[in-house]
Amino acid sequence: MEANPNVPHNDHTPPPLMDKRRRGIYILPNLFTTAALFAGFYAIVQAMNDRFEYAAVAIFVAMVLDGLDGRIARLTNTQSDFGAEYDSLSDMVSFGAAPALVMYEWALQDLGKLGWIAAFIYCAGAALRLARFNTNIDVVDKRYFQGLPSPAAAALVAGMVWVGIDNGFAGDELRWYAAVLTIFAGVSMVSNVLFWSGKSINLRKSVPFIVLIALVLAFALISSYPPGILFGLFLVYATSGYLVAALRWRKRKLNRQDQPVVAPSAQEDETPAAPEEGTSSDPGSKP
Repeated sequence: MEANPNVPHNDHTPPPLMDKRRRGIYILPNLFTTAALFAGFYAIVQAMNDRFEYAAVAIFVAMVLDGLDGRIARLTNTQSDFGAEYDSLSDMVSFGAAPALVMYEWALQDLGKLGWIAAFIYCAGAALRLARFNTNIDVVDKRYFQGLPSPAAAALVAGMVWVGIDNGFAGDELRWYAAVLTIFAGVSMVSNVLFWSGKSINLRKSVPFIVLIALVLAFALISSYPPGILFGLFLVYATSGYLVAALRWRKRKLNRQDQPVVAPSAQEDETPAAPEEGTSSDPGSKP
């Protein structure tokens, strides 16, 4: 029996099921990112309570946690777009807003307008640095950072606060040095100077026993005077990029000077030379 074409056909067939995969969140790496975010927030709170030494230490703790979350994600194969975005937002708080506010509350507020301008230069530099890093992550050389990384800049600022307090200096006594260092860190983050990234180190590769001894000695050295050693290390790292860039520029300049200058070839003069006096220009003539 044929169906009546005038009667509408009710198709009760359910639509094809769409892929409704749940996009989960990896707990382990994001747990370290959350801890780093908490450390940055804790630094801001302690700075508001005039406990600047605790604030500086919290920024260093955030730096350590930030370095662990990415490596743990790569080692456990738990990378995700969510983790990358979450890490950037955490970095902006821990290494952008927190160091700027800590330094401002400790030393820069006595400079008035110049103080908050210096703090803003640092904060804006951190934001631009993170934005550029996220957009150029697939096109830059993994061995180097373009511009001073924000954790190193934060360690530079927090290290100065920690060293100053540990040596009995008040913030207003070092306000001009603090302003110069803060602006230097902010500008360095958005510069095109290359800094070694350390990503070429393979943690899965076996190393000689002497490397383990060197690590033990490094920990012993840092523990002997954490404020000064950490501040000195990051100050050397912050200047190393400019030193290497200057050496490369000088090498290129010397190479250009050593290259021989090739003069343009002169066209041969096809006009015959004038005959000497007493001679004839006719080759068949006799003297």
